[in-house]
Amino acid sequence: MADKLSAVELEKIGAHIAVHQGIPGGLLPLLHAIQDDIGYVPEASYLPISKALALSVAEVHGFVTFYHHFRTRPVGDHVLQVCRAESCQAMGSEKLEADIKAKLGIDYHETTTDGKVTLLPVYCLGNCASSPAVMMDCDVYGRVDMVKITELVGE
Repeated sequence: MADKLSAVELEKIGAHIAVHQGIPGGLLPLLHAIQDDIGYVPEASYLPISKALALSVAEVHGFVTFYHHFRTRPVGDHVLQVCRAESCQAMGSEKLEADIKAKLGIDYHETTTDGKVTLLPVYCLGNCASSPAVMMDCDVYGRVDMVKITELVGE
């Protein structure tokens, strides 16, 4: 396994497994619980999850990688997602994303050197009437320009 987990992370994962292992269809809520708690679903958690839920490691991996919401490595203090759907592209998101990458000095799926911001693509935030849209952590913003991005990143 690529990631080395701390004793605290292993304990948290174990507690989430204990809560979800008796629930039919518990894999998806279990993965959400782990990511909500430690920020991502580490590859090292696949084996204990698979054993507890009577699944193969490949099935757990398949779920994690199928759903774009799940992250497989740690993220920064804040997650900035840029919508790449057609409506946002039509309203200038491609230029916006290039400017964001230049400003932060990172590409998609990377984190700034200070660990503050991770940049991720997203394929529709459901805010098409206010394109281009971004989501910073859990808040969606529409009609975004670099002034707004600078404000969001500065916070």
